[in-house]
Amino acid sequence: MQIKISFLLTIEKECGSLTDDLEIIRQQFAEQVGETSNQWVGRQVHDLRKAKRMSLKQLSEAANLSIGLLSQIERGTSSPSLRSLRAISDAVGVSPVWFFNDGKVPPPDERDVVVRKGAGRKLNLPHKKLTKDLVTPDLSGSLQMLIVNIEPGGSTGGETYWHPGEECGFVLEGELELWVGERHFHLYKGDSFRFKSNLPHRSYNPGKKMAHIIWVTSPPFY
Repeated sequence: MQIKISFLLTIEKECGSLTDDLEIIRQQFAEQVGETSNQWVGRQVHDLRKAKRMSLKQLSEAANLSIGLLSQIERGTSSPSLRSLRAISDAVGVSPVWFFNDGKVPPPDERDVVVRKGAGRKLNLPHKKLTKDLVTPDLSGSLQMLIVNIEPGGSTGGETYWHPGEECGFVLEGELELWVGERHFHLYKGDSFRFKSNLPHRSYNPGKKMAHIIWVTSPPFY
């Protein structure tokens, strides 16, 4: 599913055309989770906006979409175009593929509690040589857990960044260099960390193999 959606996004970017294939994919997944496609996408938009602590007005300005349209999308009463989804995803900092979970569909009685192996969303950031697996069920809680996988030489970026909240983590495999404020740490398998997210921070894999880190953020960042 992810490959097909990515292809459609490329087609629209290059040709400016929309396609009914997106609606077919959206309907197929929505049927599996027991919601209409509009309800499913609307809930994802709402949860992402809340996780980013953005008001409808702020998202409207960032995505260049009207408040009325965004409100209708979140309530599931309007079907967003592919172009609108791209604008929303750019505004909140995720891939448009986020709106279509390509993992295993959880049964209704597990959906808000459990994430089975291989069923979480994945954020691919090839320009940073890292991926992030979301292993909490959704963005509605006060914290978010991810498995961050960083290739040798990969990093969160050359510049530090900061935002409200708190983070902690545990190095499962490999090495991790971590900058927090004016301090620098070299972490190895079995090491852990915690810091206030309003301190400038960044991380880097200096090793020769993949680094895998359990990373928890509060509030959710994605």
